[in-house]
Amino acid sequence: MKKIKILLCAFIALGFLYSCEEEDNMAAIGEWDLSEPVLELSNSNIILNETIPGESFEFSWEPAVSSERYQVRYTLVIDTVGSDDYNSPILSKVSGNGGRETSASFTASEIDQALSFAGYEAGAESNVEIAVIATSIDKQAVDAQELSVTRFETEYKPQNLYLSGVGTEAGTNLADAIPFRALNNADGQLTYRFETYTQLEAGQGFRIYSNPGMPAHIYGGNDGELVKNGGAISVAESGVYRLTIDLETETYELLKIDRLGIVGDVIPDGWGGDEALEYTGNGTWKSEMSLQEGGFLFRLNGDWGYLFKRIQGTQDRLYMESQAGDAGIQIEDIPLSTAGNYIITVDLSGDTYTYSLEREAVVSNPPSETPENLYLLSNGETVATFEKDGDVFRSVTYIALQASASYQLNSAEDGSGTAYSLNGMIGDTSNPDGDSAAGSIPLVEGEDDIAVARDQAYLLNFNFESGSLSWKYYNIKLFHWSNWDDRDEFLMTYVHPYKFTTTQPLEAGYEMKFNSPWDIQFGADDPSAMSGTMTNAGDSSNFVNITSSGTYTANIEVSEDYQTGTYEFIAE
Repeated sequence: MKKIKILLCAFIALGFLYSCEEEDNMAAIGEWDLSEPVLELSNSNIILNETIPGESFEFSWEPAVSSERYQVRYTLVIDTVGSDDYNSPILSKVSGNGGRETSASFTASEIDQALSFAGYEAGAESNVEIAVIATSIDKQAVDAQELSVTRFETEYKPQNLYLSGVGTEAGTNLADAIPFRALNNADGQLTYRFETYTQLEAGQGFRIYSNPGMPAHIYGGNDGELVKNGGAISVAESGVYRLTIDLETETYELLKIDRLGIVGDVIPDGWGGDEALEYTGNGTWKSEMSLQEGGFLFRLNGDWGYLFKRIQGTQDRLYMESQAGDAGIQIEDIPLSTAGNYIITVDLSGDTYTYSLEREAVVSNPPSETPENLYLLSNGETVATFEKDGDVFRSVTYIALQASASYQLNSAEDGSGTAYSLNGMIGDTSNPDGDSAAGSIPLVEGEDDIAVARDQAYLLNFNFESGSLSWKYYNIKLFHWSNWDDRDEFLMTYVHPYKFTTTQPLEAGYEMKFNSPWDIQFGADDPSAMSGTMTNAGDSSNFVNITSSGTYTANIEVSEDYQTGTYEFIAE
């Protein structure tokens, strides 16, 4: 009993001491002092060696002290000399242990790239300010000293470029910047030549950026000379242009494109003719034409020096003839085996140039009128209800359909209304493994079941005015890379409903994304997790979750609108 009383008294005494200490620490914010940290700069002149990019430069300091013993955290920054504040420094790093350590380090490559972003000249000695910022609750204390840094001799050259500015189709929001296509040589190595096809507005400026966000290298220029951090470039005449950037020669070239036409056996005037396509924006041309059987190609400005032909071994990829030899690419005229009315699309945006030919369906028994409602049924159950827009019914989301099932289309939900059918199968295509697949089928009145060629999630649009169904589905690829230009694109297998899977050898430290270029770009909400959620956005984070090289099965399940999903990576 005596021992229990002694322990009880001890607990009471400890509680009293804790409450006193808590009251002491509850001093009003501002009624206490924070001393300055003191940088200990052993060398105020550092020379960066580009042959040792990982060389570490450590900076330490005497700690700042809170008069009330509040916790202090530190950030080390490099900024321009005489900075009034350090809200947007050239380079910053929180010290170790969540900011508690009194030292931090930068590598040579980190410092060099940051100074390059900030416009400091390669190989030159520059004066900057290095500072340690001590933060405790609402107070900050800073010690700054001048530091001389000599950059790498060789200037950093970006491997990707983006176009942004008021004079462009994308405007001034850098997140929406237009990507350039990087041109490689026959060995697959980057030539540091880039190009993009886009519309530019006269007298309105634009610049070239190394990232679709800051920090980034920024290039301007004038009269064909590319200047780092230079003034905005502009064109004298509004129109569609091919803009070419050469980082090796520090030059740019603008080719105004007055027309992109189709030439060959398929048009009335053959190889002596030139039927123009209409520019529809974002590097894309599109038109409807009646074509005959035969070979053809695409040509710019009626000039035989600017021809686009099909890359051999592909179904829809284009490459300019004058560039194909340097890139080691074999090309050919494009064949057409079936005459008819086609919607022709040429897409010269992004990393891959493509074309498509969508044959307009011939309807022999089109619907007599547009119903008020439209339902897709299977075994008496409603599979989908379509949204009406005039004479067109659209699926609000992608509908998971199966080849093993039979479907019916009806104007009544119970199947008692007008029945419709199709003169063809949904999903029937000669290129089922493309980034996406699409087609058009005649829509007719009739009781026949609707068939599906392959399991997939389809977007369906029924046009009762033209008597046609247009369908589309996405294939998903697992992009896997250390060097983007040498990336793997693993085609995933669709598994009903809304799932995709693939088993592949994956390398530790590689970056990954689930893409259907470029409408679908699923990135990780938690990049290092082996399972979790993902979001479809161009700026979403890459997966960096493979820490041990080996064979893995990647499984994903997407939402009906392809905006979100879940994933898992399983080691085999």
